[in-house]
Amino acid sequence: MSDRSTPRSSAVRLDAGLDVRRSSDRFASSFGWLDSKHSFSFGHHHDPANTHHGLLLVNNDDVVDAGTGFDTHPHRDMEIVTWVMQGSLVHQDSTGHSGIIYPGLAQRMSAGRGILHSEKNDSWRLEGQAHTDPVHFVQMWVVPDESGVVPGYEQLEIDAELMSGSLVPVASGMKQHDGASAIRIRNRYAALHAARLQPGQSVELPDAPFLHLFVPRGAVVLEGAGPLATGDAVRFTATGGQKVTATEAAEILVWEMHATIAA
Repeated sequence: MSDRSTPRSSAVRLDAGLDVRRSSDRFASSFGWLDSKHSFSFGHHHDPANTHHGLLLVNNDDVVDAGTGFDTHPHRDMEIVTWVMQGSLVHQDSTGHSGIIYPGLAQRMSAGRGILHSEKNDSWRLEGQAHTDPVHFVQMWVVPDESGVVPGYEQLEIDAELMSGSLVPVASGMKQHDGASAIRIRNRYAALHAARLQPGQSVELPDAPFLHLFVPRGAVVLEGAGPLATGDAVRFTATGGQKVTATEAAEILVWEMHATIAA
């Protein structure tokens, strides 16, 4: 799929609503070494009615076997945020950046005018012994609000902040999150929040023209919509402020978006 799209402000009137998408309804790809579930059209899976929500083009839920991964491949004009749930992932790119991404580490790659990168399961322990553990991560793509910028990379550990059980701004280009989010993205209309919740803990969702709630682990109840299980998602339009309450240990990822992609 193309990495290039154009965002526009959502100044038009929107009809408020919630669209619950169950885990079993996602597109699925399996290549032996990779099991991937796609919230939106991706690769050979294409549905013209399911290409994005707000500024979010990709929400891939990936499990990669040890010693395997995505070989070097290109991207352009895309903000790519990777959130690891279990295991560790090695990132290398053509700008010379490299890093190991693990749970609680926020990571963003700005593809800008063009970048090459690879992502592999970190299949070696610190003492040098191989392991067979898969890596489970969610990769999310949002469009930038300016094309052709210099590619960039940023990562920061926020595990301590997540221990609070509150909704933590992970990646944001919004002015109100300047200095508060772990990492910055190049879109002033978008922000990613995350929360780790214990049973009974609740968080309140932000209010925005477009929200996307994804449950990569555990089970929660969404006010006004009911139970959500692992892999379920909800697309919000012109609404927000609902409570999300964990019924078992859970993690949630929430995109707050104040613009959408031009048709």
